[in-house]
Amino acid sequence: MVHEKIMNSDGIPSDSLFCFLEGKRREDISWDHILSSMCTVPHPVAVRAHNLFMDSNLGDPGLFPGTVEIEEHLIRYFADLYHAPDAGGCSTSGGTESNIQVLRFCKVQKNSDNPNIVVPASAHFSFEKACRMMDIEMRVAPLDDQFRMDVQAAGELVDADTCCIIGIAGTTEYGMVDPIPALGKIAQEEEVHLHVDAAFGGLVLPFDKNRQLFDFLVPGVGSISVDPHKMGMSTIPAGILMVRDPACFCDLLVETPYLTVKQAYSLTGTRPGASVAGAYAVLAHFGRSGMEALVSGCMDNTRRLIEGMETFGICRRVTPDVNVATFERTTIPKPWVVSYTRAGDLRIVCMPHVHRDVVEHFLSDIGEQYAEKTD
Repeated sequence: MVHEKIMNSDGIPSDSLFCFLEGKRREDISWDHILSSMCTVPHPVAVRAHNLFMDSNLGDPGLFPGTVEIEEHLIRYFADLYHAPDAGGCSTSGGTESNIQVLRFCKVQKNSDNPNIVVPASAHFSFEKACRMMDIEMRVAPLDDQFRMDVQAAGELVDADTCCIIGIAGTTEYGMVDPIPALGKIAQEEEVHLHVDAAFGGLVLPFDKNRQLFDFLVPGVGSISVDPHKMGMSTIPAGILMVRDPACFCDLLVETPYLTVKQAYSLTGTRPGASVAGAYAVLAHFGRSGMEALVSGCMDNTRRLIEGMETFGICRRVTPDVNVATFERTTIPKPWVVSYTRAGDLRIVCMPHVHRDVVEHFLSDIGEQYAEKTD
């Protein structure tokens, strides 16, 4: 066994090592049958860019000025996309880190002995992690019959110690967008920061012909998180945190005396430039028209999937705002990999690798299973 040889004095010959590694990689499930992931196969231009910047470290930016400039290009891209050219931002490892960073500066700014946040019942589990880490109370607002945050209930949970309200643009389980404009009004009235977790929807909604308001066009929205390693087809990990007021980051500064910069506000020290370059490469390569075509295709496939499933009597749970389809629970034939919501509903994400041929193949297999049950 290879693991028995790892600590020997001579090491493992590269041929043997990669024979082992390639064997382990083959044990991973093929993307051809993964219907449950919000990540996807990286685009070839992302892989090429990633490899070009493999050893760049944004945590010590003075050593990598070219990589820093690419990060700035990416931040400016999202500032324009979210309609706030003067917005600030930074790269992160993804939605979890972005959400933690938001709560870090919100807690500092509120300066309460008993801070709390208000989240919808659909909130990503990263908020629970963050609240445990920072001793913040998490108040959970219920959802309406369309799995969106109940705005009135959310408003009733806000008090003088509330440091942040969370809205979701593209919920992980049901693909819904919370009523962000209504939440923005509450945030303004109560003078509370509103953070929009758009980890998934942040690269869907701006390019969808039926787009809903969720970004800085909404008064009251203070920050937005988005993950290019999802619908942006970047390499993993790639997240972006955008803030309307860049001064927010000042509350996170720590001294870094031995680096090329003397202060930093990022959560991690070493930060990969490779996935940032990958994210930039895809968005620059596709342009707006390319992203619109990508999103349109994913949404069309989502509608086709829902239509096909309902032909077999498998009813949708809700009509989604983004490319996440949910249905009443049913048995799924192998080798397809799906997931289920906390309520037990079948969940499928129509990512770019779940293209029309994959959808039709899946529906064909469902049809065969359905036929066997009715025989």
